[in-house]
Amino acid sequence: MALFVGRHVNKIDKKGRVSVPKRFRATLQARGMMSLYVYPLFKQNALEACDEAFMGRLSQSLDDLDLFSDEQNDLASVILANAHELSFDPEGRIMMPHELANFVGLKSEAVFVGQGPRFQIWEPSAFDRYSSIAFERAKTRGATLKLRPEAAPQFLGAGE
Repeated sequence: MALFVGRHVNKIDKKGRVSVPKRFRATLQARGMMSLYVYPLFKQNALEACDEAFMGRLSQSLDDLDLFSDEQNDLASVILANAHELSFDPEGRIMMPHELANFVGLKSEAVFVGQGPRFQIWEPSAFDRYSSIAFERAKTRGATLKLRPEAAPQFLGAGE
């Protein structure tokens, strides 16, 4: 499965439309999506974007929390109640809702930042500041990553 990687800066037109990077759009379209889901992040001044399958995983994960708990209600309100399904126009653009653009401070440009199975949308200078802080924080902590083992190859038996 193709992943969302890299960062791509695109202009926002006067009508509030922004082109989703071609590679990101192609990945979504290969998954049968002609739209994407966007919701505000509550830990950063950014938006998160994903396909329908990931949005479903988020919704199911909320069901793992205690029903009617503050944690479940808060996260459902932050994520699901503020999510928007945004369709691609023929040029591969999305219309950014005003409340999401205002939350992030988007004006003339947006940076799309790959996060593997999803991506984020930031105001470019805000992402630059965050990226520098995150890099230093990881460096200071001596952050490491335990790499998952590769999946064992699937071999077909004789005659299959």
